[in-house]
Amino acid sequence: MENELIYLDTYVLQQDMRIRLPKSILSNLSVEKGKSKFSIYIDRANNRLILQPDDTMEDNGGTNKK
Repeated sequence: MENELIYLDTYVLQQDMRIRLPKSILSNLSVEKGKSKFSIYIDRANNRLILQPDDTMEDNGGTNKK
């Protein structure tokens, strides 16, 4: 990772595969509930899941990539 990691909270993976995000992301990132989209990456070497706000995505089914 480029920057130092900041721990926010721990949540259980829901039965329907949802992950609840901590409310603190609203004050730490430029995201809005119900509007912001995230790109999802996996870092297999470090066993990490990475969610990155994606401002380039359009309402076309998520086919635009950076």
